[in-house]
Amino acid sequence: MASTKYTLASRVKVLSMPEQCLADGHTMPQIQLGLFEMSRAEASASVEAGLAEGYRGFDCAQMYDNEREAGQALQEGLARHGLTRADVFYTSKLAENSTSYDTVRASIRESVAACGLGYIDLFLLHSPLGGPAARWTSWRAVEDAIAAGEVRSGGVSNYGPQHVEELLQHSGLRVAPVVNQIESHPFNTRTDIRDACARHGIVVEAYAPLTRGMRIQHPAVTRLAQKYECTPAQVLVRWSLQHGMVPLPKSTKRARMAENADVNGFELSAEDMAALDAMDEHLVTDWDPTDAE
Repeated sequence: MASTKYTLASRVKVLSMPEQCLADGHTMPQIQLGLFEMSRAEASASVEAGLAEGYRGFDCAQMYDNEREAGQALQEGLARHGLTRADVFYTSKLAENSTSYDTVRASIRESVAACGLGYIDLFLLHSPLGGPAARWTSWRAVEDAIAAGEVRSGGVSNYGPQHVEELLQHSGLRVAPVVNQIESHPFNTRTDIRDACARHGIVVEAYAPLTRGMRIQHPAVTRLAQKYECTPAQVLVRWSLQHGMVPLPKSTKRARMAENADVNGFELSAEDMAALDAMDEHLVTDWDPTDAE
C-alpha cells in the first residue's frame, strides 16, 4: 500500500487539478469538496483546509444549513491564499421546488446573499420532488437568476432520465441544465441517468463517490488499491473520473482531502473498470428521489 505522506510532487498534482467544460461555456474543477452533513464550524474549517490543499470547487446547499459559513470561509481564504473570486467555483441548491415563482426567486437571492460571494457559480434544483409544475416553475426562476447575473450556470440534482427529458422538451425552455448531480459509485452506477445526460451534453456530478464508507473496504476495491499502490478512496475517485463524472468526495480531515484529490498518477485499466462496474447493487447511501412523479 502506498504511503499517505504527501510529497511536493503529489501536492503539485492536486494544485493542477484539471477542469471540466460545461455546455454553456463555463468550466468547473473536475474534483470538488462536498460539504454535506457538516456542521457550520466543520464547513468553515473544511473550506479553509480544502483551499490549502488545492481544492477550488465547493458543493453546498440550502439543506446543509452552512451556506453562510462556507461562503465566509471562502472569502477569507481568497485573501489568505492570494486568490480571486474567479479562482473558485461555488455550488448551492434549492431546498424545495415550488409552484410559487416569487418564492423560488427569493430563495435563490437569499443563497447568493448568504454566501457573500457576489454570485453563485452553479445553482441546482436539489431534487425532482414536488411534481411537474413545481419543477418547471423552479427552473424558470433559475433561468431568470442566470439572466440577472446572480447565478452563472444552472443544473439539477437527483433527476432521473424522465425528469431530464421532461425539462429539455418543455416548450418554454430558455436555458438548458448543464449538470445533473446524482449518487454514483461502483455499487450504484446509474448508467441509465448517465447515458441520458450524455446524450444531451449534461455533466454528471457524483455525490457520495466513496459510498459514505459503506463499501470502501469491499474486497474488489481493496484489491485494486493494492494493485495500483493507492488507497481505496483513490480507486473510487478514479472510477468516477474515468467515467467522465465530477466526483464530490467529502472529508473534514485535511490529509484525506489531499489523498482524495491526488489521483492523477495512475489510471484504472479497462478490465478493472469493468470489474468495478459489475459490482453495481443499486446501493443508496442516503436518499433516492430519482423516480419521483
